[in-house]
Amino acid sequence: MPLYDFRCSAGHGTEASFAMADRPDHVACPVCGETSRRRIPSPRLSIAGSSAFGLLESTQRSAHEPEVVASTNPGKRSPTPTTSNPLHRKLPRP
Repeated sequence: MPLYDFRCSAGHGTEASFAMADRPDHVACPVCGETSRRRIPSPRLSIAGSSAFGLLESTQRSAHEPEVVASTNPGKRSPTPTTSNPLHRKLPRP
C-alpha cells in the first residue's frame, strides 16, 4: 500500500498508508485534530539519506584521504590465552 503525506493548516505533518482505491483527500491531524490535506511529496528516488549511501561515500573518500589508525583495536586489549597443560609453560612467550 502506498504511503501518503498529509499536512494541516498549523503545519503538522503526518503520513498514512491507504489502498490506492481508498485514499482520502483529507484526514484528521493526530496532533491538533484539524483537517489535514493530502500533499504530493517529492519522489524518493535517491539513497542519499541512507546508511548505504554513507558507506559508499566513506569508501570513496578513503581512497584519497585514508583515516589514520593508532592501533588495531583502540580501547580493547586482546585476551591472553590461558592453558592448563603444563607442557605449554615451556613454550616461548610472544
